[in-house]
Amino acid sequence: MAPSTETLLQRLLGGIERELPRAIDLRRRLHAHPELSHAEHWTAAAVAAELPVACATVAGSGRLARVGPQSGRVVAVRAELDGLPVRERTGAPFSAEGEVMHACGHDVHMAALVALARATHDLGEELPAGLLVVLQPSEEAYPSGAEELARGVLASDPPAAIVAAHVHPELQWGTVALDAGTVNASCDQFEITVAGEPSHAAYPHRGRDPILAISEIVVALHAQLGRRVDPLAGASLTVGVLQGGSAENVIPSSARARGDLRAHRHQDRLALRRMVSEVATGVAAAHGARASVEIVAGEPALQNDAAIVQRARALLGAAQLSAAGEWRSCGSDDFAFFGELAPLAMAFVGLAGAPGFDPHPLHHPELLPPDAAVRVLARVQAILYLAAAGYD
Repeated sequence: MAPSTETLLQRLLGGIERELPRAIDLRRRLHAHPELSHAEHWTAAAVAAELPVACATVAGSGRLARVGPQSGRVVAVRAELDGLPVRERTGAPFSAEGEVMHACGHDVHMAALVALARATHDLGEELPAGLLVVLQPSEEAYPSGAEELARGVLASDPPAAIVAAHVHPELQWGTVALDAGTVNASCDQFEITVAGEPSHAAYPHRGRDPILAISEIVVALHAQLGRRVDPLAGASLTVGVLQGGSAENVIPSSARARGDLRAHRHQDRLALRRMVSEVATGVAAAHGARASVEIVAGEPALQNDAAIVQRARALLGAAQLSAAGEWRSCGSDDFAFFGELAPLAMAFVGLAGAPGFDPHPLHHPELLPPDAAVRVLARVQAILYLAAAGYD
């Protein structure tokens, strides 16, 4: 008789416990040596060296490795390789030096996946499905590593399911947010360029001021967001960059704004794209200027599969974890691209209240998940793997 899912989970958890010292040491080495998107070569090699099987190099610096049963269905578990262009201020003895930092927990995710992979390797053919270790490059920047994998090497032989876990400082320690349906938003980037007519500041009537036009466009975009999307639906707009001019007494010839659009629903994603073009061209025209808009499509909204979520939530208690309250955000993750291939499930693992954890948001220069987060992350990855392995 094949062992039950609960029995297999306990065996995996035991294996993870044995692997934790090695995984924590790896986490610290990874944290001290972060690399930017598309350049994670040392990182990938360091993680691959700790895996119990050989890896294939994919998507530039990415790696794939199959552990456990070598035939039949396989469940992919993803961890991200890249750091962020942030100078670290944690003061930890294993802090990074320079202008790159693991400020989103990717070092924890990778170390946890190594612990799970080694525990899976020990159980071998006892497990119901192979474990495909996906070390994904470029989660933090375009071009997306997940998109390249989903439309490249994984497309020819897709896994049965793809799962992942992510630390989150706004959720309580010991809890896991794991909900069906949309849990993260889509994310598109836009750039608006307004072309006016330059002039001296003493003679503004002889020019067409692109600074004034771009300023009104920014305000109008935020106002229109609340009139284009159902207030009960998740959506956001941010203008993060404004550029224009070089002297205080010169009306320049052009000005530029860059930002992003986020939406939980596909119809809202399309509506926001139209809104940016309509508002920018209309407001610029009212100023006697011309606007051009470029929109770069990013990741789609992340949809968690209901069946995997249900099975995983039922296993949380066996790992001394509990379900958090419903958690959905306008955060985005290129993990959503894998939804083109297979059912997905992303869990968010709480850090708030963890021993020794100083609360800071993701991407903050002082964010430092404790070493204990490696254990919890690996446990959640194991739960997701087994939940997806039994998914039909």
